[in-house]
Amino acid sequence: MRAVGIEAMNVFAGTAFLDVRKLSEHRKLDTTRFDNLLMKEKTVALPYEDPITFAVNAAKPIIDALSPEERDRIEMVITCTESAFDFGKSMSTYCHSLLGLNRNCRLFEIKNACYSGAAGIQMAVNFVLSQASPGAKVLVLATDISRFMVEEGGDALTADWSFAEPSNGSGAVAMLISEQPYIFQVDVGANGYYGHEVMDTCRPTVDGDAGDSDLSLLSYLDCCENSFLEYRKRVPEADYATSFSYIAYHCPFGGMVKGAHRNMMRKMARAKPQEIEDDFQNRVLPGLVYCQRIANIMGATMSLAILSTIEHGEFETPKRIAAFSYGSGCCSEFFSGVVRKEGQERLRRMGVKDHLDRRIELTMEEYDRLLVGSNAVKFGTRNVVLDDSFISRARTAMGKPVLFLKEIKEFHREYEWVG
Repeated sequence: MRAVGIEAMNVFAGTAFLDVRKLSEHRKLDTTRFDNLLMKEKTVALPYEDPITFAVNAAKPIIDALSPEERDRIEMVITCTESAFDFGKSMSTYCHSLLGLNRNCRLFEIKNACYSGAAGIQMAVNFVLSQASPGAKVLVLATDISRFMVEEGGDALTADWSFAEPSNGSGAVAMLISEQPYIFQVDVGANGYYGHEVMDTCRPTVDGDAGDSDLSLLSYLDCCENSFLEYRKRVPEADYATSFSYIAYHCPFGGMVKGAHRNMMRKMARAKPQEIEDDFQNRVLPGLVYCQRIANIMGATMSLAILSTIEHGEFETPKRIAAFSYGSGCCSEFFSGVVRKEGQERLRRMGVKDHLDRRIELTMEEYDRLLVGSNAVKFGTRNVVLDDSFISRARTAMGKPVLFLKEIKEFHREYEWVG
């Protein structure tokens, strides 16, 4: 079987963050309940940051490391998002242009809630495996932002969205998919997918979210179980407790992942409470380290969990990672791949932790002003010049050139490199 998977991978999670415990205290939330979120920080998108800036900043180091010949073999760019700002024009066109890629390239977008990133990976993998263009590469950009403007809910929309605010983040994961899977070699054919119609969470208006948190949790649990059972039909020897050295779950918030893992270990392995806790610490927590610092970035979160697992796991010998993706509405997938020490070393050279450490921390006063100011770049904004003096210290925080949104002119977005 031909090898395929992730050749290179990187994350960009903005230039500013919020301490979510301080946020919960500021909102006067029940902090005992907050502890169940298992969250620490959340990336906050500034007015001059958008899904394009996140995606391009994540991809730029990957593209810069390629030779001109390798760069020209990128024949497909897929943006995976629920944060698009146009009903027709794909964000992949902006990313393709800003990265200076070959024009002989397919450019398109995938929208399917938080499942979009997994869909992009699988589409890229299958294109490479098809050998329709031998040696071709695919750039998958999973990118999402939350500006936290909440849609008023009716009787059917029962979620307590005050607890969604601390867990909604922003960021992008860029992945180069090819026949050189240095980072993550996909187990070809080892997939379990499961989907059905459910009204758990949604974006019924272009700038608003709504949903039922209890229904979303139940749907997540149902999909995790049934997607693995489908995976096991294709890999009959698969054992949830022993076949995977690590499990990277889509992470709406850490507490939800912990609950899902507990449920799966009880059902699939008949594990006892202490055994489940130890297993969570060993196999799942490495994948949550960066999720706890960035929060839920929707279509990019499952990929972020894979990246975090690779960085924080132990790979002196090759190890198999399972990945579970869930997208509201809903569709889910359980798949797996193998990681080697070389992949961990390559990924660590991207400096993800250093990037996260360089973000500036917003005060509550700055954050509250931001919630009002974010209206300047609502969906459908026709003309605006972004205020580069707003929280200006964030614009040079990375210590290297960073792409920011400069202006929207007759709906067209114009960008600039700063730093």
